[in-house]
Amino acid sequence: MRKLVIYLFLLVSISTLAQNANDLFTNSNSLYKEGKYEEAIKLYEQIEDENLVSSEVYYNLANCYYKLNKIAPTIYNYEKALQLNPLNEDAKNNLIIAKRLTLDRIEALPKSVFQRFNENYLQKFTYNTWAIITIVLSFVASILFLLFYFAYTPNKKRTYFTTSIISFLLLIISLTITYTQYNQANNTIEAIIFTQEVSISNEPTDNSNEVFTLHEGTKVNVLDSVDNWKKIKLADGKVGWIKAKNLKEL
Repeated sequence: MRKLVIYLFLLVSISTLAQNANDLFTNSNSLYKEGKYEEAIKLYEQIEDENLVSSEVYYNLANCYYKLNKIAPTIYNYEKALQLNPLNEDAKNNLIIAKRLTLDRIEALPKSVFQRFNENYLQKFTYNTWAIITIVLSFVASILFLLFYFAYTPNKKRTYFTTSIISFLLLIISLTITYTQYNQANNTIEAIIFTQEVSISNEPTDNSNEVFTLHEGTKVNVLDSVDNWKKIKLADGKVGWIKAKNLKEL
């Protein structure tokens, strides 16, 4: 009885939070349409504080910042929207437009055929989606193998055997992709520069030499941390150190 009460309490709490988030989202959208962007941002950020975010919330939040000409928060939130849903075409297209406002023009290093294939096709889905595909394929492969085992006619056995082998091969491929995507997502830390202009040093010390400068909105990879410093890498391969307060990790 006590467990039932706890479950009911949790269910009611979750439902209430979801309802509150929906109300906030609706009110935020109304404020955005009225041109009250700063007020809309406050409501969207309330949803974020309650950990009830979605790709749409970050997308709308980015749109608000774009209307206010705040480059770094705009790009940051479009990137967050794409992290949750890589298939969000509106966020992807708007991100391209927003990046044109940045001052830094960084040419990415040439990518291999596999890297381009991974970026253009495999990364269209998150590792969670690939995990679901893997589970579905495991069920399909198991059922086909059972059908092969219990089939009586040679033609059916041959068909079920062939299709089960194909399913198992696809299962192995999807499992490999899931593992790769998961490792990449957890080992790759990206960040957006939030300071209007910042010097990048060759060492994590205050008296180190400047190697180059960056401007707000530029996306970097975070490689390491030392005290209040972050070691970053650009798409063109340049590496340097920046104080943590000048960027915001995705």
